[in-house]
Amino acid sequence: IRLKFLNDTEEVAVARPEDTVGILKSKYFPGQESQMKLIYRGQLLQDQARTLRSLRITDNCVIHCHRSRGATTATPALPEPGPTGPTAPGLPLGGGTLMVPTVMVVLALGWYFRINYRQLFTAPATVSLIGVTVLVTFLAFGLY
Repeated sequence: IRLKFLNDTEEVAVARPEDTVGILKSKYFPGQESQMKLIYRGQLLQDQARTLRSLRITDNCVIHCHRSRGATTATPALPEPGPTGPTAPGLPLGGGTLMVPTVMVVLALGWYFRINYRQLFTAPATVSLIGVTVLVTFLAFGLY
């Protein structure tokens, strides 16, 4: 089994199909079992008693490993405030998350002023507004 970490380093783990997730953690992360989160095919391996065979983990499979800071199985860790400041729990807001709504609001304001103050908009300005709107629409639908 290949254990892959967040910094893209890998470690080869030798395990038998009868081994459990708990055995794998205790064998390769002694003393840190409660801090280690193992992820296989997008699923968090929480049940320590499940065998690798029952999870369909075979030869040369990749298990992603994440070490949480000070987390235990009884109490979940509180999210640390990131570079954008503290956020409400369960609401991951960052600079990139707010970019699309901000651009949409700016475009809506542009169209509002174009409709209500059309004497201030020249033909090239109107064509530019149409072009930016089409571009942002394609980008927004392409991302989501």
